[in-house]
Amino acid sequence: MEKTRKYDLEDRLIAFAVMVLNLVEQLPKTFAGQHLGGQLTRSGTAPALLYGEAQSAESRKDFIHKMRIALKELRESQVCLKIIKAKPLLESAVVEPVLNECGQLVAIFTASIKKAQG
Repeated sequence: MEKTRKYDLEDRLIAFAVMVLNLVEQLPKTFAGQHLGGQLTRSGTAPALLYGEAQSAESRKDFIHKMRIALKELRESQVCLKIIKAKPLLESAVVEPVLNECGQLVAIFTASIKKAQG
């Protein structure tokens, strides 16, 4: 059961990365759009890669460290998405589903880190 959960989260992180990339491709080719698009591309795809690293952690401490880095990237993505929505560089209907998924992933990672520490 535990392995299934890990793969479900990995799949979800990959799907989130694809959502982010699809959103970034819709941003206007302005300075702001390109700047935020570059930031969001990096921070929005990093959690999937970092989660893969965490699965091969050398210790509990290493696992927690990698998960915290992934969480930081998710939080950065969340703020970037909020800026895109507030500007607005895209319609809210485009940004909101990605922002919602990001918020859910932040909650999952926060809980996972607390559980791993406990």
